[in-house]
Amino acid sequence: MKIITGGVGKAQVAEVLKPLLRPEDEVSVGSDMDAAIKLQSGQADFFLGTCHTGAGASLGVLVGLLGGDRCHTFARKIPAAEDVDHALASGAVALGFSVDQITEAVPVIYAALQRRNEG
Repeated sequence: MKIITGGVGKAQVAEVLKPLLRPEDEVSVGSDMDAAIKLQSGQADFFLGTCHTGAGASLGVLVGLLGGDRCHTFARKIPAAEDVDHALASGAVALGFSVDQITEAVPVIYAALQRRNEG
């Protein structure tokens, strides 16, 4: 599974993800535009974006390029596993959340990505 992180907390998201990853998983830090191109071309599987509120800028470019149905933001909420599972089942590949929720949100989101990837 290939994950790109973006937004104001992109380096921190990658650092929280790294110890969780399986050997076959990859995380890279990139721009929103780079992520959109890689998601569209199949070079990446998921994007995790952050901004100060998690409500818009975390996914702004991606909503414009991928469409709203492929993006979901949890805003300032720490997502429950069911929330992430539902977003992924609905077709979201770009997930946004608030930069101050990174430590709590990333493990929940990654666990859901693993379930989705294995299922």
